Amino acid sequence: MNDHLLQVKNLHTYFYTHDGIAKAVDGIDFTLDRGETLGLVGESGCGKSVTARSILQLIQQPPGRIVKGEILFDGQDLLNLTPGQMRKIRGNRISMIFQEPMTSLNPVFSIGDQMTESIRLHQGLSRQQALERSIDMLKEVAIPDPEKRIREYPHQLSGGMRQRVMIAMALSCQPRLLIADEPTTALDVTIQAQILEIIKDLTVKLNTAVILVTHDLGVVSGMCNNICVMYAGRIVERASTDDMFSNPKHPYTRGLIRSVPRLDKTTKERLYSIPGTPPSLINIPECCPFHPRCQHAMDVCRVKYPDETDFENEHKACCWIYGDSNRAA
Repeated sequence: MNDHLLQVKNLHTYFYTHDGIAKAVDGIDFTLDRGETLGLVGESGCGKSVTARSILQLIQQPPGRIVKGEILFDGQDLLNLTPGQMRKIRGNRISMIFQEPMTSLNPVFSIGDQMTESIRLHQGLSRQQALERSIDMLKEVAIPDPEKRIREYPHQLSGGMRQRVMIAMALSCQPRLLIADEPTTALDVTIQAQILEIIKDLTVKLNTAVILVTHDLGVVSGMCNNICVMYAGRIVERASTDDMFSNPKHPYTRGLIRSVPRLDKTTKERLYSIPGTPPSLINIPECCPFHPRCQHAMDVCRVKYPDETDFENEHKACCWIYGDSNRAA
């Protein structure tokens, strides 16, 4: 039996601007198994959110367009579906939690109106049945007095409460796949931990696969089974979470891990930051885009993009230091 719930193959998503073509996603491949949690990690602008939106076909056209590739969900290529067919999947079998709940929730409708709409649309329940399920979901995400909160409006809730509502909405139809795009960005660390724990518990309970989009390696360390590190629209390293943290291969991944504050450090030292800035994605050359920031850069890095090198336990990285003559590096 094929356990792959999602297979993304050679996905290219470009944005056509007056300045040139921005290759936001430039040929990526990854798979997601049923019940698995996958982390997409990288700095802002590396293509994480565009990848997530491409899966749900939420790319604004123009200027964006999915140029080529396949997105197989339960064996069905989502890119071949009509807009009407995608609407039946979006919010039902695949749901998404967006970065900022205040802009995702409609300020002129109550929480109950917004939650029951998708449940009635996708599940065919009556208004009363949808309302009861919505209240049950608010209880699941630990919102106090849900019977009262469901009649309130987004501005009456705190940021943490609004994010809990978004989680309840996303999981109300029991989707097979949940995409969480920076779900804790605007929250303080205490609320972040609570939100992540809620997502983890509910997805395990519902056997829902998760794609967690984040720049925070601390988040993926406790949430994800596997990690894909993205840079300049491509996946530069992929591995299980344990392998990624214990033995990172790509210089960019090493830099990201070094940038995370350590609680076990006894001496005071300046927090590491990767030198330079990510490249513009417009007319990016066909070489390693990380080479201007890399202390291991070689001449070949400035000429050609590296092939993917396989290591043990399906650990893979794209870097010239692992060429045949540098295998021991």
